[in-house]
Amino acid sequence: MSRLRIIVAGAGGRMGLANIAAVAAHDAVELVGALDRAGSAALGKDAGVLAGIEPLGILVSDDAGALLDGADAIIDFTAPAASVALAQLAAKKGLVHIIGTTGCSADDEAAIAAAGAAGARIVKSGNFSPGMVALTVLVERAARALGDYDVEVLEMHHNQKVDAPSGTALMLGEAAARGRNIDLKDNSVRVRDGHTGPREAGTIGFATLRGGNVIGDHMVILAGPSERIELNHRAQDRTIYANGAIKAVRWAVGQAPGLYSMADVLGLND
Repeated sequence: MSRLRIIVAGAGGRMGLANIAAVAAHDAVELVGALDRAGSAALGKDAGVLAGIEPLGILVSDDAGALLDGADAIIDFTAPAASVALAQLAAKKGLVHIIGTTGCSADDEAAIAAAGAAGARIVKSGNFSPGMVALTVLVERAARALGDYDVEVLEMHHNQKVDAPSGTALMLGEAAARGRNIDLKDNSVRVRDGHTGPREAGTIGFATLRGGNVIGDHMVILAGPSERIELNHRAQDRTIYANGAIKAVRWAVGQAPGLYSMADVLGLND
């Protein structure tokens, strides 16, 4: 069977570089293009050299349309506007689109879902680590079983991350909200400052830390009378996300057009 042809978007970013290296190392897929935004310092450079591996003879480009003509899939950890635009291109060309972009608005999410309905096979997740996706299942079940316990989500990332809370933290919060059968948007607390009064029962709290080069630490705390449960995940290398994205590509090629999650890829929604 021929290898799946993959374009990596955001080629000059942290996850873009990890994705390039992972695709280049995988037997079932091949890198056929590297994409970055107009004005990026990565443009015109060899994708392999940028990723710290051998030269690949693939220069980073900002011409998405030309690159996608020769591709089966896009791996995209970029920015909301870029992901929406790529989703629309993927729909026109019937491609697989793997989206790890966080910080999307409700309008962005709707546009991405529409692209899935229009012909793209999209897998979107706040985190592509299989371990983290499995953790969301545990969080949902724990929140359901311990319905009167307070839920707090703590996350820490590197000092260059631009959105907060992280997409993974929100994914964990959504899992807890599903377990409680509530809407996270209406029951989350993102900021505490000054004289806040007692904690409102039933809410899901978030705490955000930024510093150094932390890849991603997440903890969900369920605090009840006389005990506290802590569910932790610490990413030690971005390769775990890149390999998860490749797994999602290989799964999505056999699916009908639509919008899927990493839980679908792992069979956790069956």
